[in-house]
Amino acid sequence: MTKFERLTGIAATLPSVNIDTDQIIPKQFLKTIDRTGLGKGLFYDFRFDANGNKKADFVLNQPPFDESRILVAGDNFGCGSSREHAPWALLDFGIRCVISSGFADIFYNNCLQNGLLPAIVTAADLQRLMAEATGGIFIVDLPEQTIVTPSGRGVPFTIESSRKLKLLQGLDAIAETFLDLAAIERYEDRRRATWPWLEPARTLHG
Repeated sequence: MTKFERLTGIAATLPSVNIDTDQIIPKQFLKTIDRTGLGKGLFYDFRFDANGNKKADFVLNQPPFDESRILVAGDNFGCGSSREHAPWALLDFGIRCVISSGFADIFYNNCLQNGLLPAIVTAADLQRLMAEATGGIFIVDLPEQTIVTPSGRGVPFTIESSRKLKLLQGLDAIAETFLDLAAIERYEDRRRATWPWLEPARTLHG
Protein backbone atom coordinates (compact mmCIF):
# COMPACT_ATOMS: atom_id res chain seq x y z
CA MET A 1 0.00 0.00 0.00
CA THR A 2 1.32 3.45 -0.90
CA LYS A 3 2.17 5.66 2.06
CA PHE A 4 0.10 8.78 2.64
CA GLU A 5 1.84 11.78 4.16
CA ARG A 6 1.18 15.09 2.43
CA LEU A 7 -1.04 15.55 -0.63
CA THR A 8 -1.13 18.64 -2.81
CA GLY A 9 -3.73 19.01 -5.53
CA ILE A 10 -6.95 20.42 -6.90
CA ALA A 11 -10.15 19.63 -5.01
CA ALA A 12 -13.45 18.87 -6.73
CA THR A 13 -16.79 19.06 -4.95
CA LEU A 14 -19.67 16.60 -4.95
CA PRO A 15 -22.10 18.17 -2.47
CA SER A 16 -24.87 15.56 -2.70
CA VAL A 17 -25.46 13.55 0.48
CA ASN A 18 -25.77 9.76 0.65
CA ILE A 19 -23.66 9.02 -2.44
CA ASP A 20 -23.63 5.22 -2.42
CA THR A 21 -21.08 2.76 -3.71
CA ASP A 22 -23.19 1.88 -6.76
CA GLN A 23 -23.02 5.52 -7.78
CA ILE A 24 -19.27 5.58 -7.12
CA ILE A 25 -18.69 2.45 -9.25
CA PRO A 26 -21.75 0.84 -10.91
CA LYS A 27 -22.25 -2.92 -10.76
CA GLN A 28 -21.24 -3.57 -14.40
CA PHE A 29 -17.64 -2.71 -13.48
CA LEU A 30 -17.41 -5.29 -10.68
CA LYS A 31 -16.48 -8.23 -12.90
CA THR A 32 -12.77 -7.78 -12.24
CA ILE A 33 -10.58 -8.15 -9.16
CA ASP A 34 -7.87 -6.06 -10.82
CA ARG A 35 -7.43 -2.74 -9.04
CA THR A 36 -6.35 -0.91 -12.19
CA GLY A 37 -8.59 0.32 -14.99
CA LEU A 38 -11.56 1.06 -12.75
CA GLY A 39 -11.13 4.82 -13.01
CA LYS A 40 -13.10 4.77 -16.27
CA GLY A 41 -16.14 3.57 -14.33
CA LEU A 42 -15.90 6.08 -11.49
CA PHE A 43 -19.23 7.95 -11.15
CA TYR A 44 -20.07 6.53 -14.57
CA ASP A 45 -23.75 7.48 -14.57
CA PHE A 46 -22.85 11.01 -13.48
CA ARG A 47 -20.03 11.39 -16.00
CA PHE A 48 -21.56 9.83 -19.12
CA ASP A 49 -24.90 9.84 -20.93
CA ALA A 50 -26.69 6.79 -22.37
CA ASN A 51 -24.49 6.96 -25.49
CA GLY A 52 -21.24 7.03 -23.52
CA ASN A 53 -20.59 10.72 -24.14
CA LYS A 54 -19.21 12.88 -21.33
CA LYS A 55 -21.71 15.11 -19.57
CA ALA A 56 -20.30 18.62 -19.69
CA ASP A 57 -22.05 19.68 -16.50
CA PHE A 58 -20.42 17.09 -14.23
CA VAL A 59 -17.52 18.46 -12.20
CA LEU A 60 -14.99 15.70 -12.96
CA ASN A 61 -15.49 16.29 -16.68
CA GLN A 62 -14.54 19.96 -16.36
CA PRO A 63 -10.97 21.26 -16.30
CA PRO A 64 -9.14 21.66 -13.98
CA PHE A 65 -11.31 19.35 -11.86
CA ASP A 66 -10.78 16.44 -14.25
CA GLU A 67 -7.31 16.23 -12.67
CA SER A 68 -8.51 16.44 -9.07
CA ARG A 69 -6.65 14.49 -6.43
CA ILE A 70 -9.04 15.49 -3.65
CA LEU A 71 -12.81 15.13 -3.48
CA VAL A 72 -14.95 17.19 -1.10
CA ALA A 73 -18.18 15.23 -0.74
CA GLY A 74 -21.52 15.43 1.04
CA ASP A 75 -22.37 13.62 4.26
CA ASN A 76 -22.64 9.82 4.52
CA PHE A 77 -20.40 9.27 1.52
CA GLY A 78 -19.90 5.64 0.46
CA CYS A 79 -23.09 4.16 1.87
CA GLY A 80 -24.71 1.11 0.26
CA SER A 81 -23.07 -2.21 -0.58
CA SER A 82 -19.59 -3.08 0.69
CA ARG A 83 -17.72 -3.11 -2.62
CA GLU A 84 -13.98 -2.55 -2.32
CA HIS A 85 -14.04 -1.52 -5.97
CA ALA A 86 -15.26 1.92 -4.81
CA PRO A 87 -11.94 3.08 -3.30
CA TRP A 88 -10.09 1.24 -6.09
CA ALA A 89 -11.95 3.33 -8.68
CA LEU A 90 -11.27 6.58 -6.84
CA LEU A 91 -7.57 5.78 -6.57
CA ASP A 92 -7.33 4.69 -10.21
CA PHE A 93 -8.90 7.99 -11.27
CA GLY A 94 -6.23 9.81 -9.24
CA ILE A 95 -8.14 10.77 -6.09
CA ARG A 96 -6.21 9.99 -2.89
CA CYS A 97 -8.31 11.87 -0.35
CA VAL A 98 -12.06 12.21 0.16
CA ILE A 99 -13.21 14.86 2.61
CA SER A 100 -16.66 14.66 4.17
CA SER A 101 -18.52 15.21 7.42
CA GLY A 102 -19.31 11.49 7.54
CA PHE A 103 -18.60 8.18 5.80
CA ALA A 104 -20.32 4.81 5.75
CA ASP A 105 -18.35 2.47 8.02
CA ILE A 106 -17.44 -0.25 5.50
CA PHE A 107 -16.42 2.24 2.82
CA TYR A 108 -14.34 4.12 5.40
CA ASN A 109 -12.48 0.95 6.37
CA ASN A 110 -11.97 -0.06 2.73
CA CYS A 111 -10.42 3.33 2.00
CA LEU A 112 -7.92 3.00 4.81
CA GLN A 113 -6.97 -0.53 3.71
CA ASN A 114 -6.13 0.80 0.25
CA GLY A 115 -4.21 3.98 1.06
CA LEU A 116 -7.03 6.44 0.39
CA LEU A 117 -7.52 9.00 3.18
CA PRO A 118 -11.14 9.58 4.30
CA ALA A 119 -10.80 12.87 6.17
CA ILE A 120 -13.67 13.72 8.51
CA VAL A 121 -14.43 17.41 9.12
CA THR A 122 -17.29 19.22 10.81
CA ALA A 123 -20.38 20.11 8.77
CA ALA A 124 -19.50 23.81 9.00
CA ASP A 125 -15.92 23.24 7.82
CA LEU A 126 -17.18 21.05 4.98
CA GLN A 127 -19.20 23.97 3.64
CA ARG A 128 -16.18 26.27 3.92
CA LEU A 129 -14.04 23.79 1.98
CA MET A 130 -16.66 23.45 -0.73
CA ALA A 131 -16.84 27.22 -1.07
CA GLU A 132 -13.07 27.40 -1.62
CA ALA A 133 -12.86 24.50 -4.06
CA THR A 134 -12.89 26.66 -7.17
CA GLY A 135 -9.77 25.34 -8.85
CA GLY A 136 -7.02 26.36 -6.44
CA ILE A 137 -4.54 24.10 -4.70
CA PHE A 138 -5.37 22.33 -1.45
CA ILE A 139 -2.83 20.70 0.84
CA VAL A 140 -3.81 17.69 2.95
CA ASP A 141 -1.27 17.17 5.71
CA LEU A 142 -1.80 13.85 7.48
CA PRO A 143 0.88 14.24 10.19
CA GLU A 144 -0.67 17.59 11.18
CA GLN A 145 -4.25 16.43 10.44
CA THR A 146 -4.89 19.68 8.62
CA ILE A 147 -6.31 20.71 5.26
CA VAL A 148 -4.88 23.99 3.98
CA THR A 149 -7.16 25.77 1.51
CA PRO A 150 -6.08 28.07 -1.35
CA SER A 151 -6.74 31.07 0.90
CA GLY A 152 -4.39 29.69 3.56
CA ARG A 153 -7.13 28.65 5.94
CA GLY A 154 -6.23 25.58 8.01
CA VAL A 155 -9.06 23.13 8.59
CA PRO A 156 -8.56 20.23 11.03
CA PHE A 157 -9.78 16.72 10.30
CA THR A 158 -10.13 13.67 12.51
CA ILE A 159 -8.71 10.17 12.16
CA GLU A 160 -7.95 7.51 14.77
CA SER A 161 -4.27 7.50 15.77
CA SER A 162 -3.75 3.83 14.93
CA ARG A 163 -5.24 4.24 11.46
CA LYS A 164 -3.22 7.39 10.90
CA LEU A 165 -0.01 5.52 11.73
CA LYS A 166 -0.84 2.72 9.29
CA LEU A 167 -1.46 5.21 6.48
CA LEU A 168 1.78 7.03 7.22
CA GLN A 169 3.68 3.73 7.13
CA GLY A 170 1.75 2.33 4.14
CA LEU A 171 0.49 -0.70 6.07
CA ASP A 172 -2.61 -2.62 5.07
CA ALA A 173 -3.87 -5.57 7.17
CA ILE A 174 -1.52 -8.06 5.50
CA ALA A 175 1.55 -5.84 5.78
CA GLU A 176 0.70 -5.17 9.43
CA THR A 177 0.63 -8.92 10.07
CA PHE A 178 4.11 -9.31 8.56
CA LEU A 179 5.46 -6.96 11.23
CA ASP A 180 4.99 -9.90 13.60
CA LEU A 181 6.43 -12.47 11.20
CA ALA A 182 9.27 -13.51 13.55
CA ALA A 183 6.80 -14.20 16.36
CA ILE A 184 4.51 -16.11 14.00
CA GLU A 185 7.42 -18.28 12.82
CA ARG A 186 8.48 -18.98 16.42
CA TYR A 187 4.95 -20.11 17.21
CA GLU A 188 4.83 -22.36 14.14
CA ASP A 189 8.17 -23.96 15.11
CA ARG A 190 6.92 -24.58 18.66
CA ARG A 191 3.64 -26.02 17.42
CA ARG A 192 5.42 -28.42 15.06
CA ALA A 193 7.70 -29.60 17.88
CA THR A 194 4.90 -29.97 20.44
CA TRP A 195 2.11 -31.39 18.27
CA PRO A 196 3.78 -32.93 15.21
CA TRP A 197 0.65 -34.93 14.41
CA LEU A 198 -1.12 -31.69 13.48
CA GLU A 199 1.15 -31.29 10.46
CA PRO A 200 -0.58 -32.11 7.18
CA ALA A 201 0.27 -35.54 5.83
CA ARG A 202 2.89 -35.55 3.11
CA THR A 203 2.46 -37.83 0.13
CA LEU A 204 5.39 -39.44 -1.63
CA HIS A 205 5.59 -39.14 -5.40
CA GLY A 206 7.65 -41.71 -7.29
